[in-house]
Amino acid sequence: MTKPQVFYNMATKQVRYEALVKALHADLYRYGYWLCHDKHIAEDLVQETFLRAWRALDSLKDEKAAKSWLITILRRENARRFERKRFDMSEYEEASIADIKATSSEQEIENYWLREKIAKMPEEYREPLVLQVIGGFSGEEIAGILSLNKNTVMTRLFRARNQLKEAVDDEPKLRGLHNG
Repeated sequence: MTKPQVFYNMATKQVRYEALVKALHADLYRYGYWLCHDKHIAEDLVQETFLRAWRALDSLKDEKAAKSWLITILRRENARRFERKRFDMSEYEEASIADIKATSSEQEIENYWLREKIAKMPEEYREPLVLQVIGGFSGEEIAGILSLNKNTVMTRLFRARNQLKEAVDDEPKLRGLHNG
């Protein structure tokens, strides 16, 4: 390969990469934040995702699959975080724990409650639901990301939504918010 050809290939790769970052950074950050609930960790996850994407950009043959490809990388990066992490157990004073429910608006309380219910779902239901709601992915795209059959994904989404609906129906405060 000639020197000008190498520079052309690098420039082409750079243009593709910058287009990916510009188009999908916000979506990746939103999904990363949902996974970790911390803006700094989400930023790190997105940065590491794009670093890995740069290294493997030549393997992305279909630009339409870029979002699914990047979300898959981000999910793996998030999982790596827990492979490396050793959690320290420590004593804490109960008074130092913030009561976020007492000072929050009704909408914030409801959002917190929904997040808690989603977080407690089995992963097989939680993951497709989050990819659909937060990531905006179709059933077919979710199937590709999770390496599942589309019908399996659609069944899991249906069951996840039913679990949330049942939880809302069982919660008197939330039932009142939705009916009143």
